[in-house]
Amino acid sequence: MSARPVASVRAGGGAGEPGPSSLLGSLLPGGRIRPGTVASAGGDMPLLLALAAEASTDAVGWAAVGLPQMGALAAEAAGLDLASGMRIDDPGRNWAQVLATVAEAVPVVLVGPLGPVPDRIARRLAAVLRRSGSILLSAGSWQGAEARLQVISAVWEGVGNGHGLLRGRRVKVAAAGRGAATAPRYAEMWLPGPDGAIALVPANGAHESDPVPAAGAGLERRPVLRVVG
Repeated sequence: MSARPVASVRAGGGAGEPGPSSLLGSLLPGGRIRPGTVASAGGDMPLLLALAAEASTDAVGWAAVGLPQMGALAAEAAGLDLASGMRIDDPGRNWAQVLATVAEAVPVVLVGPLGPVPDRIARRLAAVLRRSGSILLSAGSWQGAEARLQVISAVWEGVGNGHGLLRGRRVKVAAAGRGAATAPRYAEMWLPGPDGAIALVPANGAHESDPVPAAGAGLERRPVLRVVG
């Protein structure tokens, strides 16, 4: 096991500006990820990074455990500050102990698919999170997660007739929680958008960065986050 700052793998430039990841608040129980709890991303890396940016808005420091496939540039584009991040790509067989130690020290922890999580380990980590107030974001499913998000449909746009450049990925996200938040909610968004960050899906289906028609050319485009609860 070895830990390294994320900043050591960045291609250059300053820390990324936080993206508009608060759009996810409309899907989360209580409008946010509560400190001391777990949220899962259903195996979708862009969604996991968006959740991490959401959780780290008011926190300094984050860590990724067991996520060697996580790209530094994608994390920066999603809104994470690489200078305050740490990576442990291979925590080894004692990953649960490593995860508990990291959760005691870092306010936001991303964890990859390290294997089945037995009840006793889930309970132990839940106790660590409650004590430290840290947030655990699981790439896959996690027993006892307070918020469970999943991309249920995704389409990359920008390539037509066999040529062109990928512009962004339009997704539909479903979210459910525990207790009063068990009823699923849905939202359509760009994840990622052309700049790598989460963005609104306007009512007409175009991207919010597309040019707006001149006055008198038609109705004004007003981006609307589509949420069905």
